[in-house]
Amino acid sequence: MSNILIKNAKVITTMNAKKDQLKDHDILIKDKIIHKISQNIEVSDKQIDEVIDGSKYYVYPGLINTHHHFYQTFTRNIPQVQNVELFDWLKFLYPIWSKLTPEVVYYSTLVATAELLKTGCTTSVDHFYVFPKNQPPDLLDNEFYAAKEIGIRLHGSRGSMSLSEKDGGLPPDSVVQTENEILKDSQRIIEKFHDPSPFAMHRVVLAPCSPFSVTSTLLNESIQLAREYSVCSHTHLAETKDEERFCIDAFGKRPLEYMESLDWLGSDVWFAHGVHFNEEEIAKLALTKTGVAHCPVSNSKLASGAAKIPSMLKKGVKVSLAVDGSASNDSSNMILEMKTAFLMSRLIYGISTITTEDVLRMATKGGSEVINQPEIGSLEEGKAADMFLVRWDRLGYAGGFYDPISMIINTGDSQIVDITIVNGEIVVKDGELVKVDERKIIEKANELSKRILEA
Repeated sequence: MSNILIKNAKVITTMNAKKDQLKDHDILIKDKIIHKISQNIEVSDKQIDEVIDGSKYYVYPGLINTHHHFYQTFTRNIPQVQNVELFDWLKFLYPIWSKLTPEVVYYSTLVATAELLKTGCTTSVDHFYVFPKNQPPDLLDNEFYAAKEIGIRLHGSRGSMSLSEKDGGLPPDSVVQTENEILKDSQRIIEKFHDPSPFAMHRVVLAPCSPFSVTSTLLNESIQLAREYSVCSHTHLAETKDEERFCIDAFGKRPLEYMESLDWLGSDVWFAHGVHFNEEEIAKLALTKTGVAHCPVSNSKLASGAAKIPSMLKKGVKVSLAVDGSASNDSSNMILEMKTAFLMSRLIYGISTITTEDVLRMATKGGSEVINQPEIGSLEEGKAADMFLVRWDRLGYAGGFYDPISMIINTGDSQIVDITIVNGEIVVKDGELVKVDERKIIEKANELSKRILEA
């Protein structure tokens, strides 16, 4: 790890408890932590590996993406699914995803995380749930290897599907596993990759895909296994009206009531989407400290609806922000996701229902609360050195740099940041990836995408 000194930063948006915005302050990074934030920090040249002239930059906590499907970067912008809702969208794409290989998993992870890092994201959850029958059992491992190579902090979800079409579910047999296969590999992945220590770069989450693709038995046994190993649990929930009808028809319960019956509420659980939670359910989420990953771009594109984010925030639900999969978003851009979250809530619920500060908090502190990694999500002494920097003198900010939070969300002609630091290491510099060759990744990605679509 490097020791880095950021000198005289124009503004540091800390997202600490006081919501301090510090002008003309220094940040001293030693190894992987923020050692000191102060004015005029004095250290000898021998103690510092790199000095950054912070007077050119606004500094923000690294953004935290709490729901994604990295493998979908190779199936985005497909014409046949640009105008269909979730269930039809899934039915078209499942056969394509059944052609995933270790190489596809590896390079799609590099593509997705590269986009995230270049848009200020330093930590990402990925929900991987497609395990074709003809592929090696260690398919998911490739995701962790790629994340390590590029330098992002990863909470990798061992997802699963056990309920195929013949059993009344949505996915085809080609991507469905038995419950024993799923639980055995879940345990293997936890024991191989999960690091429970503070500042961990790799953690594991157990994540059965959805109520319409897994059995009740698997949901129950998965949450038990997760709690035995003290790892978090995650799934899609209340995303569409189709899902709501499926749960009522199949189980006689609304989606949240169904998950509650299987012990799937608590501070170690969060749900992606939550578009169709009612007010009573939102209150229950708050009471049980169950989290939500808000995915506004995906929800807009698939016409799933607008989650009641202002109500969730008012009631004290742990709300985070996420880009969702690249086949329903078509990008992995966390800054654009913040802008969409802000505009969606204002459009649907009114101008006074959400602020840009609310949205930035969702994307930082909210994320750290949802995934239970408290040492990230804010810029404070003793916290992880995860942050991004943008030059204030860009064309897209000209005449509009008076509010640093609104500036990063609402203005700008590009969401590509100048510098991203993860775990005390510079991984994006001058808007370019540092640890990997971006051109080679793009070439390989296009080759692999073409291969699985034409196979």
